Amino acid sequence: MSWTLAAVLAGVLLAWMVLEFRKGRADGVYIGTNPARRMMFYIMPTRTESQCFFDVWFDATELMAYLEEAKPRFGANVTHAVVAAAEIGLATNPRMNRFVAGKRLYQRKGRFVTFSMKRKVVGGGVDYKARLATVKLETSKPRTFRDLCEEINASITVNRSGRKTYADKEFQLFDLLPRPLLSFFARALMKLDYYGLIPGSFIANDPLYTSMFVANLGSIGMDSTFHHLFEYGTCHIFLAIGRVKEHVELRDGVPVAVPRIHLRYTYDERADDGINCRHGFTAMTRVLEDPRRWLGCLAEDGSDARPFWPREDWGSEDGTYACRE
Repeated sequence: MSWTLAAVLAGVLLAWMVLEFRKGRADGVYIGTNPARRMMFYIMPTRTESQCFFDVWFDATELMAYLEEAKPRFGANVTHAVVAAAEIGLATNPRMNRFVAGKRLYQRKGRFVTFSMKRKVVGGGVDYKARLATVKLETSKPRTFRDLCEEINASITVNRSGRKTYADKEFQLFDLLPRPLLSFFARALMKLDYYGLIPGSFIANDPLYTSMFVANLGSIGMDSTFHHLFEYGTCHIFLAIGRVKEHVELRDGVPVAVPRIHLRYTYDERADDGINCRHGFTAMTRVLEDPRRWLGCLAEDGSDARPFWPREDWGSEDGTYACRE
């Protein structure tokens, strides 16, 4: 019996060592990091205690004019524009598309943006009592802004059709479990994620395994807020969009009412520090303040219908917005 017990303990120890030294994940590539940053994973082991906040007001004059033309053509709105801007921000600053899992740093495979929406509309307006749904898109494949809008709108149609989505089936399955079993499976899932053992097929459909989560609070008449980060999943950036508000500015000594939109970011500083994230956030603002140039798709002859990323003409004279590896 003693030899059997010793063999079992040796097997358990070996399995534990294999898991501890295993660095592979279905959704990320392991990145070695300097000792100072690596220590952050141990002294601040959760996203909650590592989250930082960054907010931006941007001039929405050009965006509102652009969407006034784009909406009747291909159903574009603020959410569509911010999702496109998020893709450009992530693409121009790849460091922003990293995440921490199992006390290790990973570069995400692909770029993904998740956004939330109300599942019902009533009389053309939002049903405030309706449940929220989430849509996750892989944004890294080349497409025009019009293509992106049509893909997003198709996903919204599915979510509002009453058909059960992957998330609906997943939630219903877990809802059948009693509390002790649900707690056990939740802890087991987190532990599997810690060791990078969750299958890629599961990750592909889960909205919280994403590069950025976007919530357009302005679409339901709310101001922006700093949203918490989830310990579950690998999303380390949450963006909340506020409603359009007029601000009075002095321009050439004359008071002018300027429409502005408030963006509030919450991000996990362990994945990337604020200095680097700022480049990606600034790139997003640049897109939203000049959508005709960066999003296009309004010219009658189709001359401006080209992928919004990659773009050969991205960058500024001083290289501030150039792709940052």
